[in-house]
Amino acid sequence: MDAGSGKNAEGPSIAVLVPCFNEAASVATVVTAFRRHLPSARVYVYDNASTDETAERAREAGASTRAEPLRGKGNVVRRMFADVDADIYVLVDGDATYDAASAPTLVETLVERSLDMVNGRRIATDAAAYRKGHRTGNALLGTLVSLVFGTGLSDVLSGYRVFSRRFVKSFPALSMGFEIETELTVHALELRMPIAEIDTPYFPRPENSPSKLSTVRDGVRILALILTLVKEERPLAFFSAMALALAAFSLTLAWPVFTTFFETGLVPRLPTAVLATGAMLLAFLSFYAGLILETVTRGRRELKRLHYLSIPPLRS
Repeated sequence: MDAGSGKNAEGPSIAVLVPCFNEAASVATVVTAFRRHLPSARVYVYDNASTDETAERAREAGASTRAEPLRGKGNVVRRMFADVDADIYVLVDGDATYDAASAPTLVETLVERSLDMVNGRRIATDAAAYRKGHRTGNALLGTLVSLVFGTGLSDVLSGYRVFSRRFVKSFPALSMGFEIETELTVHALELRMPIAEIDTPYFPRPENSPSKLSTVRDGVRILALILTLVKEERPLAFFSAMALALAAFSLTLAWPVFTTFFETGLVPRLPTAVLATGAMLLAFLSFYAGLILETVTRGRRELKRLHYLSIPPLRS
């Protein structure tokens, strides 16, 4: 095995990527488990400015440790994808909630079916593992992503995924926080990559390892990201919806003005008439902006697809 890339002479190189922030209580368990179930892989732990002994515990367990001082899971994933060179990437959280024993199946599925992403769909082993608020929010966000970008995954917020090199090196990674999982899903759907989803056990966090997630705060950030992605990737639909809303507002204001004019020949509500006219002009501008941006987005998507295709596929 090559010490720099985790390359195994008998097969593709595998890198296990573990982003961590204050996971000293669990990171050693994660590293040990993945080294046992993926013995040919190299485990990388990226310490995201932790204030505990996360890096030391990971190093003692046998991981290669690196630091990313810019806070946020999205920032860590961007750095990992840029730094680490491998054929297959396993992305997993450092909180010991994901099942390392499922990793060989996920990797095998990726290789045998020539996929670019395999998502580990969380199946809770305990009620405390997957809180009701998180489960409900995940379902709602997953439904929204499917409606906008097409049917893909049922667990769009899973932190346990396996990727091909093609996926990783063509992924822009624009998110800064926990919304990175949604961006990963949308990237696969936008380029119509071959993907799959496999059930994996999901365990409660260790008692001395508090969760970093906030159902409301992170949910709002993920929803904001989805809206941003709709604007960026579906501009015609986004700006057409704005145009319809503005046109409806304009017609609502203009109706009594037209009624009065036809009855009396006068326009006593001049400010209302001006506002209605302005709203209708904005509606037309919004629609034409959507048309123009749709053409730009199509060209950008074609360039992303060409870059994706320029990376050699993983051979089974």
